[in-house]
Amino acid sequence: MDYSLLSNAPLFKGMTPGQVEIILTSVPFRVKKFHAGSMISQCGEPVTTMIVVISGVVKGEMTDYAGRIIKIEDIPAPGALASAFIFGNRNKFPVNVIAVADGELLLIEKPVFLKLLMKYDTLLVNFLDMISNRSQFLSEKIKFLNFKTIKGKLANYILQKAGTDGMSVTLGMTQNDLADFFGVARPSVARALGDLEEEGYIEAKGKNIRILDKEGLADLTID
Repeated sequence: MDYSLLSNAPLFKGMTPGQVEIILTSVPFRVKKFHAGSMISQCGEPVTTMIVVISGVVKGEMTDYAGRIIKIEDIPAPGALASAFIFGNRNKFPVNVIAVADGELLLIEKPVFLKLLMKYDTLLVNFLDMISNRSQFLSEKIKFLNFKTIKGKLANYILQKAGTDGMSVTLGMTQNDLADFFGVARPSVARALGDLEEEGYIEAKGKNIRILDKEGLADLTID
């Protein structure tokens, strides 16, 4: 077990590798290996354990009613899986979780994890931060999916990155990543970027975007 890696996980934020080792060796836990392409969990399966990606990368994706696959996000080590769904009335995986690269998972059963949260304040605060951040992320994801046009999705993303006063941004994702995030095909993102530039809303140089018409971009986000 690489406790140094786990000490960098959001769940163990602020803890030394030694402290993480003390916590984990005091309770039963499992380590599960996975291989690229394998299904780790299916949408609708109950969430009965706290799961941390020790190594490797997994992704969450869902299929809409038209059969289209929408990638929600990549989760590299040392991220957590379905942390917001381990408690509550509907504690089931909301998406399919699939391995992108070989790796390992740390699994702590729900009753054991609950005892750890009650015993260690830092662990409890970290967990609350994690599920709050998850709720905020999903809220933003819903916003993107609700915009009817790709230009509207892209305009909203650029404006969010720029903030209230900013007039330039560096896109934090590739066009492929943006396409997955928006739930559209990559050529559609490239086309929308080209349209925004041609219509005078932005000036794009690679991932660097200069906003030329902020009000116009904001209008594109209104359905």
